Amino acid sequence: MSEHLSDEELARFLRESAEGTAADAPKEPSARARMVTARLREQEARGELPQGWRTPADLGGHRRRAARHRRVKAALAGVVVLGLAVLALNPSLLPGHPWGDGPATGDPATARRLPAETAAPTAAPGAAPGAATLEDPFAGSPAARWQEGAESVVMPPAKATGVFSRQQVARALEGTRTLLVDANVAPATLRGAQPKAALGVLDPLQPELLDDLRTSLRDPGEEDNPLLLFSRFDPEETRVVGDRVRARGRTTLEEGERGALSITADYTFVYPVTRADEDSTEVTRAVVRRVLRLEMPDPERVVATPGKLMIKRYDSQWSNGGCGTADGWAHPEFPSDPHGAAPSGGATVDPYDRSGAVGAGGECGVFSRI
Repeated sequence: MSEHLSDEELARFLRESAEGTAADAPKEPSARARMVTARLREQEARGELPQGWRTPADLGGHRRRAARHRRVKAALAGVVVLGLAVLALNPSLLPGHPWGDGPATGDPATARRLPAETAAPTAAPGAAPGAATLEDPFAGSPAARWQEGAESVVMPPAKATGVFSRQQVARALEGTRTLLVDANVAPATLRGAQPKAALGVLDPLQPELLDDLRTSLRDPGEEDNPLLLFSRFDPEETRVVGDRVRARGRTTLEEGERGALSITADYTFVYPVTRADEDSTEVTRAVVRRVLRLEMPDPERVVATPGKLMIKRYDSQWSNGGCGTADGWAHPEFPSDPHGAAPSGGATVDPYDRSGAVGAGGECGVFSRI
């Protein structure tokens, strides 16, 4: 009578035999058991049995995958913690400033800068706390929230206007920006150097303009005053604190007369200054608002240099320093000066009020704040 074993019985028999615990294990395996065992070993050698049929052969791989998974989770957790720490130290990185906009003080590290001006203001900006110091020269000024340096002169997007393509308009706007920055922001110009870049964008075919401007820079006087277009401080008397200048304004463009591209630039520049003496700590500010109307003529109608600008009109209004001077330098007054920080007489002018026409308060008015 042949003896048939099920797979489960055979597996249990082989396991108990290996462990020496089989209660009814024969001392000598039967011929059938030896045959089955040999067949299973041959199948295992050929790879015909599933991995781990006798032992957990993949246990090491499983453990390695589990360890790798734990390491990935730990790394991701570290990234999340680091990101939260960065946001806690720099909440402005989140859109909308979820913890508030911060105080509008003169500290550039905490003041939220205003977006570019896109329309004429309807009123003067509000009061700002603080007082100017060498470390914080814009404290107490609305300019504490303005952009600084060349970045403060922002041009509108270029668009085709009249007979001029978008590329031609873009070149005209870039020339306008070069003129404003080199004439009012460049440190060399502020110390009296020739504003070559500003002069370079102007059309040499415009009668007498460049000659008059160069004369005013070379030999200033009451009739040839460079301060009408350029900002300059006598380096032997005054220095701009850290060469820092802030400005706010806008540029608009439209089709002008006889097909010209007409550009109007209206900007207010603020200069924190101290005395030239290196030991000086007293700080005041000079402010100038400039309105320029420029044109790029239609070359089919007007003799002009392609890509150059013509100045049709330029107006300026200085507060503290550039009014009534004839030597080509702005001379800001300090609070400790005998006459205080403002000229006497004339209408009162808020130098930060950009809602009215330039010069509305008179050429040499008293400034209400600085």
